[in-house]
Amino acid sequence: MHELLYWLDLFGVIVFAFSGALMAGRYKLDPFGVVVLSAVTAIGGGTIRDVILQVPIFWVENPRYLYVILATAFLTIIFIRCPKRIPKRLLLVSDAFGLALFAVLGTEKALALGTAIPVAVLMGMMTGVVGGMLRDVLCNVIPMVLRQEIYATAAILGGALFTFFLYLELPQPVAIIGAILGALALRLAAIYWRVTLPAFQILEPEESPEDSK
Repeated sequence: MHELLYWLDLFGVIVFAFSGALMAGRYKLDPFGVVVLSAVTAIGGGTIRDVILQVPIFWVENPRYLYVILATAFLTIIFIRCPKRIPKRLLLVSDAFGLALFAVLGTEKALALGTAIPVAVLMGMMTGVVGGMLRDVLCNVIPMVLRQEIYATAAILGGALFTFFLYLELPQPVAIIGAILGALALRLAAIYWRVTLPAFQILEPEESPEDSK
């Protein structure tokens, strides 16, 4: 079971690092900028989670995650010569995989540390969304989690499904894979059909001709 969690976590780091590198390429950052954006996207959420839970930060304890991020960033630079020609949907899809993986794995880690279920689901959501949020802020873009995108909702669904599957006493590997697929399906469906949440908007009253005098 521990090995499954490790490889899923590593795969999540790869896809999030790839999405960060793609974003860096779209904004014409230098190689150092590509590595920074890849790292922030891949380990930002897990770092905040571990700090809050007061446990050793996962990439400090195991530097292999950093090597994987470096390799992913440089391979992206080498093989994707024209990032602007890469469809934006590829960035969204790779980000969706990272979101689903980290949301469930973050929830699993929090539950294993004995936190309450609502706290564990929140930790999972933070693991999934904070890296992408930091990436977007560094690129001067409004983070997807703050827009109408079905983003944090998918992360919450993943964590909630995982806890529900455990309540049904499903084997933990089945619960993890099922929850990841559920979160991923929601996010990909939202991308494909462009489904968004309603926006909160305060309309200013139109100025009358008398008011403008």
